[in-house]
Amino acid sequence: MIEDKSPYYKYTPANVLENENFRLCWNRSVLTDKTVTFNRSDITFVNKKTKNTFLIDMAVPDTHNLAKTITDKQYRHQELANEICAMWKQKAAQVIPIVISSMGVIPKSLSQSLTILNLHPNTYIQIQKSVILGTCSIVRNFLNYK
Repeated sequence: MIEDKSPYYKYTPANVLENENFRLCWNRSVLTDKTVTFNRSDITFVNKKTKNTFLIDMAVPDTHNLAKTITDKQYRHQELANEICAMWKQKAAQVIPIVISSMGVIPKSLSQSLTILNLHPNTYIQIQKSVILGTCSIVRNFLNYK
């Protein structure tokens, strides 16, 4: 869906990318028939052929909050997943948490999430690198070293 091959740190995503097989929404609320408290996931990916929807929610918590963050992400968006199945007539809607600590610690569930999304198993290396560089940037800015 994207022809531009710019590096991930320079890429600014469009709110919606769509073709005949897929729809990818970035940071958009889902309007539901029933009021849902958490109706915005970071990424909503719809496979139109298989009628599967993935609600991908990302977080970079402190290391000691990893397990709690994963559980919270799954719990908060499950109601939205159920509503999407009913409204959009999907076979399945899954909540996929992508969580890695600010120090680069990777939970076991990350490899499962990458497998479900059919991403290369070593994708976590790029995610880890991005998170660690982001953490270093925040620390540098805080200490006024640019």
